[in-house]
Amino acid sequence: MPNLRFQVVGDAFKKHPLYVQSPKERPSEFFAKYVFNKAKMSKYLDKDTYTKMLDVIDNGSPLDRQTADKVADGMKQWAMELGVTHCTHWFQPLTNTTAEKHDAFVEHDGMGGMIEEFSGKSLVQQEPDASSFPSGGIRSTFEARGYSAWDPTSPVFVVGDTLMIPTVFISYTGEALDYKTPLLKGLQAINKAATAVAQYFNPEVKKVITNLGWEQEYFLIDEGLYSARPDLLLTGRTLMGHSSAKDQQMDDHYFGAIPERVAEFMKDLEIQALELGIPCKTRHNEVAPNQFELAPIYEECNLAVDHNMLIMSLMQKVARKHGFRCLLHEKPFDGINGSGKHNNWSLATDTGILLHGPGKDDLGNLRFITFVVETLMGVYKHNGLMKASIMSATNAHRLGGHEAPPVIISSFLGRQLTEVLDHFENSTDDTIYIAGKAGLKLDIPSIPELLIDNTDRNRTSPFAFTGNRFEFRAPGSEANCAAAMITLNAAVAEALVNFKERVDALIASGKEKTSAIIEILRQDIKTCKPIRFDGNGYSDEWKEEAKRRGLDVEKSCPLIFDRYTDPETIKMFESLNIMNRKELAARNDIKWETYTKKVQIEARIFGDLSINHIIPQVVGYQTKLAENVAALKAVLSEEQFQTVAQSNLSLINEFSCRIKAIEEGCEALTNARRVANKITSIREKAIAYHDTVEPIMEQVRYHIDKLEEKVDDEVWTLPKYREMLFMR
Repeated sequence: MPNLRFQVVGDAFKKHPLYVQSPKERPSEFFAKYVFNKAKMSKYLDKDTYTKMLDVIDNGSPLDRQTADKVADGMKQWAMELGVTHCTHWFQPLTNTTAEKHDAFVEHDGMGGMIEEFSGKSLVQQEPDASSFPSGGIRSTFEARGYSAWDPTSPVFVVGDTLMIPTVFISYTGEALDYKTPLLKGLQAINKAATAVAQYFNPEVKKVITNLGWEQEYFLIDEGLYSARPDLLLTGRTLMGHSSAKDQQMDDHYFGAIPERVAEFMKDLEIQALELGIPCKTRHNEVAPNQFELAPIYEECNLAVDHNMLIMSLMQKVARKHGFRCLLHEKPFDGINGSGKHNNWSLATDTGILLHGPGKDDLGNLRFITFVVETLMGVYKHNGLMKASIMSATNAHRLGGHEAPPVIISSFLGRQLTEVLDHFENSTDDTIYIAGKAGLKLDIPSIPELLIDNTDRNRTSPFAFTGNRFEFRAPGSEANCAAAMITLNAAVAEALVNFKERVDALIASGKEKTSAIIEILRQDIKTCKPIRFDGNGYSDEWKEEAKRRGLDVEKSCPLIFDRYTDPETIKMFESLNIMNRKELAARNDIKWETYTKKVQIEARIFGDLSINHIIPQVVGYQTKLAENVAALKAVLSEEQFQTVAQSNLSLINEFSCRIKAIEEGCEALTNARRVANKITSIREKAIAYHDTVEPIMEQVRYHIDKLEEKVDDEVWTLPKYREMLFMR
């Protein structure tokens, strides 16, 4: 008989009105319905205010308080027509989540009543408690003041009855306590550096925009099964569980038919996302069972980051309406694919895409090669920092297996681009030829000619060139994209600044511009060559080769964080005015502290499940087996007894050995935690949790997973992988 506690709630979503709801309009008609975008501004703002706002958004001009008041009036009118009663500053503290404090549109009217009011001051600035968010020591417990300030470059939107205002979040003393502040500064830095280089090839270029297209992977699980797993409930992943006989080995889930329940969830999610201006484009089954992916059309980087944070929140809300829980942990289930968040990054000017090759002429090709090579230069110089930007206690479980990139940053370029760079490096000929897409005809008359890209794909490459962009495949599914983008934009900006300084020096010495560019490019192609790798990133040979090349091969998560305070890291961020030494050190402290807390919580839950769930279940089943053995002994001859009862006797003995191993392991786990907790250094404590606490959990898990195979299914109280991983 099935255990009734595992009855799924799959039909519950059919009772929700959203199940029968389908939009009568086309998506283009309700897209950005709840977004105060340029179209809404032109309707609700006077012409002068609208023109000033466009200048603020497009050119970064300062926003005066008088204009802010007029914008607030227009926003309030628009929002109240939608039934909005509150507003909040929506910001991104250093927790990989978002934060908000709601204020009502009410003020005293001076006559004992109230009026609906929303001023420019309320729009531009709020004062959240800065000491209650992670600050890495920037704010003490008794120092509470912090400020959130409106980011006009990311549109205001409405969720429910609340006007959501995207903002930065800084301390009373001016340091960034969020992801958006350094992201915006980094985007300014790369705009300035890339524009200066782009003008070598086209003097008409006015600005460079960073584009981001993220791909969000996630798991869905029935809410009833989720609730029956304390480890999933409290940590986001299963700390124990034997693999299912069938999981992803048949490759039948990837791009398969989307289950009906999931399709309804996706439809509901997409409608709400489109109404919030998130341009959802792609949805499909991913490789692992119950794993899926959503991806939008690319957007400007800052807006794309905001939209990703919003979609993660939306996914979890919508999932519950459909009887699911959405899992964003990078590795909720052992032994199958984890979830990543591929960041497709590119640069575009007001005249075209800088990474779009091939060019129409030698100058276009030279421009393309310049930006590819200088991107590689930035990634090469800061490959350890790039790794630190995506590393976390959760992503560490995913990286290095099941199609996830390894914990060594390298870049795949593909055969053709590799040959172009190799030829360019060694040639004395300044002409560059890059082939476009080649035609491939199949021997099937009804199939049209296919256009084949000039690069293949490499799933083991953390940073792969994929045609007109680089795909940073290492970020984790629950991470804020901004962390990776801040580092990548800064590294490339620094490389471009350095490139221009050296080219200008040659030009000043009398060298012709194109020859100067080519000379510096040849130097840089040689310099960054160690970061280029087109082979199998999982192989042991690559690990040794990467070490010989001087790449960062550190695997320990707490030690990888050290890269944030390396002298070259501090120099880069400070020279570009993105973050200072104090802010970087604070972020490191937060990373170490967060790592420790996550492992600490997992260890405590693991110990509780082991002692209070697993061992009592096994002992109870062992007692039944012992009673059976005693009953057999009473009615059988000794010879018959030895034959018939042998399997039960073996199980009883195995259970005793494994119970002892679990008890001893849990005691060792508790002692390791106690020792680690006495360490005062945040960094050393994180290292101790990595080196001494985590390994014990893996050792004990082995025995628990073996017991799961042997204990009666009716007795085992935790839902198993085979029950959780296949949609019903």
